[in-house]
Amino acid sequence: MGTEQIVAVFGAYGHTGRFVVTELRERGFVPLLLGRDAERLRALAASQPGLAHRVASVDDPVSLDRALEGAAAVVNCAGPFASTAAPVIEAALRAGIPYVDVAAEIEANVDTFARFAERARSAGVAVVPAMAFFGGLGDLLVTTAMGDWTAADEAHVAYGLSSWHPTAGTLASGTVSRERRDGRRVRYTGGRLDYHDGEGELPRLEWDFPAPLGTRTVLGDFTMADVVTVPRHLAIPEVRTYMTLGAAEDLAAPGTPAPVAVDGHGRSAQTFTVDVVVRAGDTRRRVVASGRDIYAVSAPLAVEAVRRVLDGRTRTTGVASAGEIFDAPDFLRALSAHLSVARHDADPLPLEAGSGRLSG
Repeated sequence: MGTEQIVAVFGAYGHTGRFVVTELRERGFVPLLLGRDAERLRALAASQPGLAHRVASVDDPVSLDRALEGAAAVVNCAGPFASTAAPVIEAALRAGIPYVDVAAEIEANVDTFARFAERARSAGVAVVPAMAFFGGLGDLLVTTAMGDWTAADEAHVAYGLSSWHPTAGTLASGTVSRERRDGRRVRYTGGRLDYHDGEGELPRLEWDFPAPLGTRTVLGDFTMADVVTVPRHLAIPEVRTYMTLGAAEDLAAPGTPAPVAVDGHGRSAQTFTVDVVVRAGDTRRRVVASGRDIYAVSAPLAVEAVRRVLDGRTRTTGVASAGEIFDAPDFLRALSAHLSVARHDADPLPLEAGSGRLSG
């Protein structure tokens, strides 16, 4: 399935949106280009012969309804998602079509689950938030690592990024999230999201990534969207995420440039390793994924989600995370052209930098 099916892409001219448009075309879908900026939308349409484009605004429900006419599904790539997710989901529900987004914003994803769970389930419409590198991939990996376990004590997701040149959308979304938190930090502990007044710098730990990355310093409590997606369907009271120090410093530095394409696919030189460990008692399971360009890889994640929803290869309906609605191991196998995924016997936990002592 996919041939000639129209899939709307809201924010099609953005960095990730362009990757999604390309991936849809390669999969046999017909992208429908949507966005708020008419000039940028026209420029993108001019570079994509044969594709229709429609201007739509999240402040104008009628424009969104018109924009989604004839679409089989919609992928929202326009952040900040605190502003765009709810209006586009509302339009998708009115149109009766599936909704997928690439939101990495913790609070925006929490809002999606809270606001639309009952309505989407009643309508029989799939709504899949955070179907991207942050949130979606981690959830698929944790779900795969869990296997036949029905519960675990902890899940650790360590992000080994070679660098992080953020897009304008990433920076804008980060600003919105910081404003919503009012200076507080967030973590998932004791089976709930905990907003707290953090003091000082985030803890520095040592994480033993598989070769060739090896041991790297990571920041603990560098909390990403996995703390929303994973606990939605897995009984794990502690979900912790980590980020390599260099990538975190890139993100925080005011002069870090945007990603620069170095190949014909538009990908940057950035590489990544996502190392997932789940623990139940004294037993640990570990699954590792590696690839290139966190923004580029979000496109096959989102498009594969669309394909499976439209094919009916889902486990539930309504609002659901990636690992909840899809067969996680099979989903990851389908992305073999974009991701290398492997199980490992070794089962590290982070060590406090320079101490040799387990952080947890």
